Amino acid sequence: MQNGIAFAGTIAFDEVFHIDSYPKSSQLATIKRIKRSTGGLVTNCAIALAKIDPSIPVKTIALVGDDDKGKFILEQLNKYPNIDTSGIKIVGETPFTNVYQSEEDKSRTFFTFRGNSGLFNEETIDFTNLNVDILHIGYILLLDRLDQEDAEYGTKMAKLLKKAQDTGIKTSIDVVSENSDRYKKLVPPSLKFANYCIINEIEAGKTVGFEVRDSDGALIIENIERATYALKNLGVKEWVIIHAPEGSIGFDGRKMYKVPSLKIESKFIKGTVGAGDAFAAGVLYGALNNFQLKEAMELGTASAASSLFEEDSTSGIKPFEELKKLYKETPKRKELGES
Repeated sequence: MQNGIAFAGTIAFDEVFHIDSYPKSSQLATIKRIKRSTGGLVTNCAIALAKIDPSIPVKTIALVGDDDKGKFILEQLNKYPNIDTSGIKIVGETPFTNVYQSEEDKSRTFFTFRGNSGLFNEETIDFTNLNVDILHIGYILLLDRLDQEDAEYGTKMAKLLKKAQDTGIKTSIDVVSENSDRYKKLVPPSLKFANYCIINEIEAGKTVGFEVRDSDGALIIENIERATYALKNLGVKEWVIIHAPEGSIGFDGRKMYKVPSLKIESKFIKGTVGAGDAFAAGVLYGALNNFQLKEAMELGTASAASSLFEEDSTSGIKPFEELKKLYKETPKRKELGES
């Protein structure tokens, strides 16, 4: 019997503001409507996985405040019988993100209040009572205490991952996208103690120092492949997967796989918030069920695509069989090709 997956780290209350178009500095934009939802890795991935397969045990480990935002998050998670919220502690203020989504081009911009995420540390997870198969944690660069330096392991996050592996739990990491030069220092230590690394092309490029897009914004495929090999060589034990809007590239130590994204007509896309977490949830479902890497990437691709059908991060996610059908029947994008 499966013990399931634990999702730990960043949790947030999202308020999505739909605007006519994103303004330049000091200019005005009109807010068309507002929607509240959960956000962050813990809620996005937990709910996505619960929707993909309601029989999978899902545990959540995070911090929320004793406030309306924290209560809203717990209410949403508790709607799913297979999600265990006993690992969520009440302390400080709930992190929140204001998402401004342009009706013009569906792009989105995030303004984040970290709140109590700075309190999440090595002691937040009780490994003596954590009976799961996989621990997926993130985001690196957003959990201040775990980003702190550790004399033996490089960072506190790396130390936590090593502790998880020592208890027999496989580990998976994700990174936040930010405009900084912190990647090369903070990400590599964790790769040594990660079974799975599932990150986007920008995060991968900044971690290993490769340009992943040319001056026109097109993917530099050979550099994405180089980045995938480089991340694996930094210590990832099983799968490295780099995902982008155009598709994903994965490496399992033996073979490189390319899986194109699904070609979804723009009129069906209601939002892109949380697509990366939806992708990760699909991939980890595959890992939990001993899928081959490419099959797991295909499921992640379908999960990410289904998330686009609704405004928030998780409402559009479909059950496993529907995702398989979606992947099979939907035309694929051509930028990557398919191996």
